[in-house]
Amino acid sequence: LDTEGAPTDREQPTGQPGMVLYRAPNLFSGYLDPAETAKAFTADGWLITGDLGFRDAQGRLNLSGRAKDLIIRGGHNIDPAQIEDALLTHPAVASAAAVGAPDVHSGEVPVAYVTLHPGFDVSSSELTTWAATEVGERAAAPKSVTVLDALPVTAIGKPYKLPLRADAARRVVVEALAAHPDAIVEADIEDGSPALTVSITNQAHWDDVDRVLSRYAVPYHVAISD
Repeated sequence: LDTEGAPTDREQPTGQPGMVLYRAPNLFSGYLDPAETAKAFTADGWLITGDLGFRDAQGRLNLSGRAKDLIIRGGHNIDPAQIEDALLTHPAVASAAAVGAPDVHSGEVPVAYVTLHPGFDVSSSELTTWAATEVGERAAAPKSVTVLDALPVTAIGKPYKLPLRADAARRVVVEALAAHPDAIVEADIEDGSPALTVSITNQAHWDDVDRVLSRYAVPYHVAISD
């Protein structure tokens, strides 16, 4: 994968994760819409599955996640699975999900959300420190870890990270707008991506609020009420 998370034509060595591509005689040739075909296939006919994986020493394919879940920090691709696996080694953590939070300097930084086993009580700061020591690379250490009662799932029970990405963006913007206590920040999902709505009651704050929001790569709407 390149620094934008898109597949390249470089085959990854054993143990190195990358995008899983597929090609076989039974593979369909494309969609009716040429634009959709161009997005789904490489130029030489490989299907871009959207899955991340690696080959082990025996040549077996191991799937590790979805490319859309990649966290891209300053052009460096971070597989959220390594953060989640690190947090799951903590005896209090029952489940974990890592996502990218918008960042002015790096584009994204990793943050994590966890649930705890019944009877355990552990602080977010302790879990953040734990992850920083257990994760395999420094860039992947989450900036924060938030404890939730439950992680979001789809209707069929699969992990659903979009609401977490939206919440991560909301938390970043709330902190960035701390000088404007009249600003109310809400997060939603639009066209498969996080989007923010910021409501302010003082029109004189519009320029400052807009200047802050424009620093992050997240779609936003601003509503001004009297």
